[in-house]
Amino acid sequence: MTTLYLVRHGEAAASYADALDPGLSALGREQAGKAAKALAPKGPLALVSSPLARARETAAPLADMWGSTVSIEEAVAEIPSPGLKLGERREWLRTLMMGNWADTSPEIRAWCDGVVQYLLNCREDTVVFSHFVAINVAVGRALGTDAVVAVHPANASIWTLTSDGRALSVAAKGEEVALTIVR
Repeated sequence: MTTLYLVRHGEAAASYADALDPGLSALGREQAGKAAKALAPKGPLALVSSPLARARETAAPLADMWGSTVSIEEAVAEIPSPGLKLGERREWLRTLMMGNWADTSPEIRAWCDGVVQYLLNCREDTVVFSHFVAINVAVGRALGTDAVVAVHPANASIWTLTSDGRALSVAAKGEEVALTIVR
C-alpha cells in the first residue's frame, strides 16, 4: 500500500483568470512553510510537483528541509484550458465546477484519467504538490463520485490517500475552505 500526500499549492499571487502561471503570494509562502512543517516528520519521501510556479514554490520549503529534489510531473498540473483566453477561463471553470466529469469533453476526461493513473502508478510513499481540481479528481475517484467538485481543499491543505495500484482510498481529509460556486 502506497501513501500519497496531496498538497494543494499555497495562495497564488494572482487568480486563475488573471495569470497563466503566478507564483505564491506572501500568505502562500507562509502556508507552504506550515505545510512543510506538518509533513517534515513523515520523511524524507519522494517529492513531486506540478510544473506550475505556485506548486513548485509550495514544494520548496519541504524539499529544503529534507535536502531533497522535487520531480516535476505534468500529470498533476492544473486542469488544461486549451484555446481559452485569460478572461474566458473564470467562467469556463465556474461552469465546469458545477457539473460532473461525465459531461466534460473527452480531452478533459482523459486528463482526469491521467491524474488518477499517475497516482496509482506511484510505488513509494510520495508528497504531491498539485491543484484544487486535480485533488478533486483523485479524491472524487476515491469517494466514487462523478462530481467535479467533491471537496474544497484549502490552500496548502494536505490530503492523505492510499493506493494499492488499482484504486485510491482517502485515509485522511485535509482542511477545506468555504467555496461558493454561483450557479
